[in-house]
Amino acid sequence: RTHDYIMDSADDAVIPTATLAGIEEAFGKIIPNAPFAYQFADAEYAAKFAIEERIGKAATLFAIFAIAISCLGVFGLASFVAEQRTKEIGIRKVVGASVFQLWKLLSTDFLLLVLIACLVASPVAYYALDNWLNQYAYRTSIPWWIFGFAIAGALLLTLIVVSFQTFKAARMNPVDSLRDE
Repeated sequence: RTHDYIMDSADDAVIPTATLAGIEEAFGKIIPNAPFAYQFADAEYAAKFAIEERIGKAATLFAIFAIAISCLGVFGLASFVAEQRTKEIGIRKVVGASVFQLWKLLSTDFLLLVLIACLVASPVAYYALDNWLNQYAYRTSIPWWIFGFAIAGALLLTLIVVSFQTFKAARMNPVDSLRDE
Protein backbone atom coordinates (compact mmCIF):
# COMPACT_ATOMS: atom_id res chain seq x y z
CA ARG A 1 0.00 0.00 0.00
CA THR A 2 1.40 3.42 -1.02
CA HIS A 3 0.59 6.87 0.25
CA ASP A 4 0.91 9.88 -1.97
CA TYR A 5 0.43 12.63 0.59
CA ILE A 6 -0.11 13.24 4.22
CA MET A 7 -1.23 16.78 4.91
CA ASP A 8 -0.79 18.59 8.19
CA SER A 9 -1.38 22.16 9.20
CA ALA A 10 0.80 24.06 11.57
CA ASP A 11 0.44 27.36 13.33
CA ASP A 12 2.57 30.07 11.73
CA ALA A 13 3.75 31.17 15.17
CA VAL A 14 5.36 27.76 15.89
CA ILE A 15 9.01 27.44 14.95
CA PRO A 16 9.05 25.43 11.69
CA THR A 17 12.05 23.21 12.57
CA ALA A 18 10.42 21.97 15.79
CA THR A 19 7.16 21.34 13.95
CA LEU A 20 8.92 19.52 11.11
CA ALA A 21 10.83 17.33 13.56
CA GLY A 22 7.56 16.31 15.23
CA ILE A 23 5.88 15.59 11.90
CA GLU A 24 8.89 13.56 10.70
CA GLU A 25 8.80 11.49 13.88
CA ALA A 26 5.07 10.81 13.51
CA PHE A 27 5.57 9.96 9.81
CA GLY A 28 8.33 7.47 10.71
CA LYS A 29 5.94 5.70 13.11
CA ILE A 30 3.13 5.50 10.51
CA ILE A 31 5.26 4.54 7.49
CA PRO A 32 8.62 3.38 8.80
CA ASN A 33 10.40 2.53 5.53
CA ALA A 34 9.28 5.52 3.43
CA PRO A 35 11.52 8.55 3.00
CA PHE A 36 10.22 11.75 4.58
CA ALA A 37 9.89 14.53 2.02
CA TYR A 38 7.88 17.65 2.67
CA GLN A 39 6.67 20.72 0.84
CA PHE A 40 4.91 23.81 2.07
CA ALA A 41 1.50 24.45 0.52
CA ASP A 42 2.07 28.19 0.16
CA ALA A 43 5.23 27.57 -1.87
CA GLU A 44 3.38 25.03 -4.04
CA TYR A 45 0.53 27.45 -4.69
CA ALA A 46 2.96 30.28 -5.40
CA ALA A 47 4.76 28.11 -7.98
CA LYS A 48 1.49 26.90 -9.48
CA PHE A 49 0.06 30.40 -9.92
CA ALA A 50 3.29 32.25 -10.77
CA ILE A 51 2.29 32.52 -14.43
CA GLU A 52 -1.11 33.94 -13.50
CA GLU A 53 0.61 36.48 -11.23
CA ARG A 54 2.85 37.60 -14.08
CA ILE A 55 -0.08 37.79 -16.49
CA GLY A 56 -2.01 39.84 -13.91
CA LYS A 57 0.86 42.29 -13.49
CA ALA A 58 1.31 42.62 -17.25
CA ALA A 59 -2.43 43.11 -17.74
CA THR A 60 -2.43 45.81 -15.09
CA LEU A 61 0.42 47.66 -16.78
CA PHE A 62 -1.23 47.39 -20.20
CA ALA A 63 -4.56 48.56 -18.74
CA ILE A 64 -2.91 51.62 -17.18
CA PHE A 65 -1.16 52.32 -20.48
CA ALA A 66 -4.42 51.93 -22.44
CA ILE A 67 -6.31 54.19 -20.03
CA ALA A 68 -3.59 56.85 -20.31
CA ILE A 69 -3.66 56.71 -24.10
CA SER A 70 -7.46 56.89 -24.17
CA CYS A 71 -7.42 59.88 -21.80
CA LEU A 72 -4.97 61.64 -24.10
CA GLY A 73 -7.21 60.83 -27.06
CA VAL A 74 -10.33 62.13 -25.32
CA PHE A 75 -8.43 65.24 -24.25
CA GLY A 76 -7.27 65.84 -27.82
CA LEU A 77 -10.74 65.26 -29.20
CA ALA A 78 -12.25 67.60 -26.59
CA SER A 79 -9.69 70.25 -27.54
CA PHE A 80 -10.53 69.81 -31.21
CA VAL A 81 -14.30 69.99 -30.62
CA ALA A 82 -13.92 73.07 -28.41
CA GLU A 83 -11.79 74.73 -31.08
CA GLN A 84 -14.28 73.86 -33.82
CA ARG A 85 -17.21 75.17 -31.80
CA THR A 86 -15.53 78.37 -30.57
CA LYS A 87 -17.93 80.68 -32.40
CA GLU A 88 -20.96 78.71 -31.22
CA ILE A 89 -19.70 78.90 -27.64
CA GLY A 90 -19.13 82.67 -28.03
CA ILE A 91 -22.65 83.22 -29.40
CA ARG A 92 -24.18 81.12 -26.62
CA LYS A 93 -22.26 83.12 -24.01
CA VAL A 94 -23.40 86.43 -25.51
CA VAL A 95 -27.00 85.18 -25.48
CA GLY A 96 -26.62 84.30 -21.79
CA ALA A 97 -25.54 80.69 -21.49
CA SER A 98 -23.86 79.84 -18.20
CA VAL A 99 -20.61 77.94 -17.86
CA PHE A 100 -22.59 74.93 -16.60
CA GLN A 101 -24.84 74.97 -19.67
CA LEU A 102 -21.85 75.11 -21.99
CA TRP A 103 -20.15 72.36 -20.00
CA LYS A 104 -23.25 70.21 -20.28
CA LEU A 105 -23.49 70.91 -24.03
CA LEU A 106 -19.93 69.84 -24.75
CA SER A 107 -19.66 66.99 -22.24
CA THR A 108 -22.87 65.15 -23.12
CA ASP A 109 -21.60 63.88 -26.48
CA PHE A 110 -18.43 62.44 -24.96
CA LEU A 111 -20.25 60.79 -22.08
CA LEU A 112 -22.76 59.22 -24.45
CA LEU A 113 -19.98 57.80 -26.64
CA VAL A 114 -18.12 56.38 -23.65
CA LEU A 115 -21.32 54.89 -22.24
CA ILE A 116 -22.09 53.18 -25.56
CA ALA A 117 -18.51 51.88 -25.73
CA CYS A 118 -18.76 50.50 -22.19
CA LEU A 119 -22.10 48.84 -22.88
CA VAL A 120 -20.65 47.16 -25.97
CA ALA A 121 -17.43 46.13 -24.18
CA SER A 122 -19.06 44.76 -21.01
CA PRO A 123 -20.56 41.58 -22.55
CA VAL A 124 -17.31 40.91 -24.41
CA ALA A 125 -15.32 41.33 -21.19
CA TYR A 126 -17.76 39.08 -19.30
CA TYR A 127 -17.45 36.37 -21.95
CA ALA A 128 -13.63 36.56 -21.92
CA LEU A 129 -13.44 36.51 -18.11
CA ASP A 130 -15.91 33.65 -17.87
CA ASN A 131 -13.90 31.56 -20.35
CA TRP A 132 -10.68 32.33 -18.48
CA LEU A 133 -12.21 31.35 -15.13
CA ASN A 134 -13.51 28.05 -16.55
CA GLN A 135 -9.97 26.65 -16.53
CA TYR A 136 -9.93 26.56 -12.71
CA ALA A 137 -11.38 23.72 -10.65
CA TYR A 138 -12.60 26.13 -7.98
CA ARG A 139 -13.76 29.20 -9.82
CA THR A 140 -15.42 32.33 -8.60
CA SER A 141 -18.40 34.01 -10.13
CA ILE A 142 -18.16 37.40 -11.78
CA PRO A 143 -20.29 39.90 -9.85
CA TRP A 144 -22.37 42.30 -11.94
CA TRP A 145 -21.33 45.34 -9.93
CA ILE A 146 -17.74 45.04 -11.21
CA PHE A 147 -18.97 46.19 -14.60
CA GLY A 148 -21.03 48.96 -13.00
CA PHE A 149 -17.92 50.27 -11.22
CA ALA A 150 -15.89 50.04 -14.43
CA ILE A 151 -18.53 51.97 -16.38
CA ALA A 152 -18.82 54.58 -13.62
CA GLY A 153 -15.03 54.91 -13.51
CA ALA A 154 -14.79 55.34 -17.27
CA LEU A 155 -17.54 57.97 -17.25
CA LEU A 156 -15.94 59.82 -14.33
CA LEU A 157 -12.53 59.79 -15.97
CA THR A 158 -14.03 61.04 -19.23
CA LEU A 159 -15.90 63.76 -17.37
CA ILE A 160 -12.71 64.92 -15.66
CA VAL A 161 -10.69 64.95 -18.89
CA VAL A 162 -13.41 66.66 -20.94
CA SER A 163 -14.28 69.15 -18.21
CA PHE A 164 -10.81 70.69 -18.32
CA GLN A 165 -11.17 71.66 -21.97
CA THR A 166 -14.85 72.51 -21.64
CA PHE A 167 -14.34 74.94 -18.76
CA LYS A 168 -11.39 76.47 -20.57
CA ALA A 169 -13.55 77.09 -23.66
CA ALA A 170 -16.54 78.28 -21.60
CA ARG A 171 -14.46 80.87 -19.72
CA MET A 172 -13.05 82.35 -22.90
CA ASN A 173 -13.98 85.93 -23.75
CA PRO A 174 -16.83 85.76 -26.32
CA VAL A 175 -15.45 88.82 -28.12
CA ASP A 176 -12.24 86.92 -28.93
CA SER A 177 -14.14 83.97 -30.33
CA LEU A 178 -16.52 86.07 -32.48
CA ARG A 179 -13.88 88.40 -33.94
CA ASP A 180 -12.99 87.59 -37.55
CA GLU A 181 -9.34 87.29 -38.27
